[in-house]
Amino acid sequence: MFCTSMIDVANEFGVPSYIFLTSGAAFLGLQFYVQALHDEQKVDPTEFKGSDAELVMPCLANPLPAKVLPSVMLNKEWLPNMLSQARRFRESKGIIINTFEELESHAIDSFSIGNSPPVYPVGPILNLNRDGDCDEESDKYKDIKQWLDDQPLSSVVYLCFGSMGSFGADQVKEIACALEQSGHRFLWSLRKPPQKGKMEPPSDYTNPRDALPEGFLDRTANSGKVIGWAPQTDILAHPSVGGFVSHCGWNSILESIWFGVPIAAWPLYAEQQLNAFQIIVELGLGVEIKMDYRKDLYSDGNENVISAGEIERGVRCLMELCDEKRERLKEMSGKGKKALENGGSSFTWLGRFIQDTVDQLP
Repeated sequence: MFCTSMIDVANEFGVPSYIFLTSGAAFLGLQFYVQALHDEQKVDPTEFKGSDAELVMPCLANPLPAKVLPSVMLNKEWLPNMLSQARRFRESKGIIINTFEELESHAIDSFSIGNSPPVYPVGPILNLNRDGDCDEESDKYKDIKQWLDDQPLSSVVYLCFGSMGSFGADQVKEIACALEQSGHRFLWSLRKPPQKGKMEPPSDYTNPRDALPEGFLDRTANSGKVIGWAPQTDILAHPSVGGFVSHCGWNSILESIWFGVPIAAWPLYAEQQLNAFQIIVELGLGVEIKMDYRKDLYSDGNENVISAGEIERGVRCLMELCDEKRERLKEMSGKGKKALENGGSSFTWLGRFIQDTVDQLP
């Protein structure tokens, strides 16, 4: 999706070009909507920054608050790249999306109207093999699994904010306080933020005690575990895990649905605020910690701080989620798995993509 210049190469050789979108269908619809708003109606989307406006668009069933628009659409420096990408997407012969029809039916149906290329929802495409095979990661996995094996069914809230997610000292203390006050068992993937201004991914702490409130690990020794690297799919698949505090990256959302684990949404960057809106408002499959939260990807983490009270409320809502929502999530999980089977919706869409590709050949 970030290599649209390859369309020019395909055109030069006279072959059709297709986009593989690793985000959801609603994000694609939002890109097209904002690009058309800018190009056809001469609306500057950066003016929505800090606005209480709500936007009605074909790809969503509910009005979208401007406060959850992706940062790239609200930044004058980044916006031209997003607009250019959307224009190039329209030039492709089709867009393959990592989603499934039952999850985003409204968004997928919206592409049948207008001048967008055909879309092919062929997901959920997930790597369900255990993350990492080296001895060190294997030992970490064994330690985590042993701890999870000792916990009651659906009793653990898992906190992880993706490969690029981390927080500064003040926010870490608020999270720790919230977990301790909630009384729920927890497994927390705590990562060290990069130095301010350095474009590096987070890393593991040499000693997590250095980042946590004094005595926290001792006081929660019987109810919680703080880790660094996290084998996410193994954790979500474990029967003791009953909730997931997540940054709402699209892969994490698909994984949580696959394993039937509800999400408490705490988005950070990219299109994660939109993903949070989908999971909470559009689908009703999760709860909110702060849907419009955002942070600088390469900061030292000391930015907006969510209070322990807000986090505790979100954790409690997540772990005490009503049976109706859990059953709805279980049903969606089953639909996602069925979509990949012979005759399922994604299986059928993949066949349609293959046929359309063959038909494009000279």
